[in-house]
Amino acid sequence: MPDRPQQLDELFQRLQTATAPLEIEALQQGIWQLWLETDDVALNKHLESGMRALSAEDYTRAIADFGWIVAQHPAYAEGWNKRATAHYLRGEYRASLLDIARTLRLEPRHFGALSGRATILRMVGDDRGALRTLRRLSQLCPHLPGLQTQLHDLQRRLDDSDAQ
Repeated sequence: MPDRPQQLDELFQRLQTATAPLEIEALQQGIWQLWLETDDVALNKHLESGMRALSAEDYTRAIADFGWIVAQHPAYAEGWNKRATAHYLRGEYRASLLDIARTLRLEPRHFGALSGRATILRMVGDDRGALRTLRRLSQLCPHLPGLQTQLHDLQRRLDDSDAQ
């Protein structure tokens, strides 16, 4: 049985060439499973609790649980990503971007973090930053549904503003 890094590498390799939306979704789900898999009982407890809190829209609780994870397991990228999500949902974009940056330092291929970063950058008016982020995402998954349209629309908006 291949180890997690090797399994991730294989799934990401397949993600680059996948064109069918269902196949892309299945590959992404496989990657998420590997990212969420841990052998640490306490980490799993806080991860589950934080994810339940997110679902219940209790972002303060979620941030506390994910905060415990990043304090105890700073090399666990998904802890940072989950906390970034909770910050985003609470409207704390700067804190979310900081956690996304940490996630991407630990796992540069984190398509969820890249997508979240692009969303926030568009919301705060940084279209150039969003475009750079989406281009990075397209290197991982060029056929992600809707991605090419987003890239085209952002590029056109930037070209229009440059022309004015």
